[in-house]
Amino acid sequence: MKFLMNMYAKVMNKSEEIKQDERGSQTLEWIGIAAVIVILVGVISQAFSGGDFGNTLVTKFNELIEDIGGGE
Repeated sequence: MKFLMNMYAKVMNKSEEIKQDERGSQTLEWIGIAAVIVILVGVISQAFSGGDFGNTLVTKFNELIEDIGGGE
């Protein structure tokens, strides 16, 4: 019985160590931030390039600003 209790304690300690291990999570956060920045830069560059998508984006953004500000 003592052997089983020792094994149980070892397994529980190891599982707790694995649960507390957060290595790599910060890297994933930075990758996510970089992806958002790349997407924003792409959208902004399209908006200022004068293409059809850019014009639509600028128009919708201006409408949003007018709605918020109560513009006419």
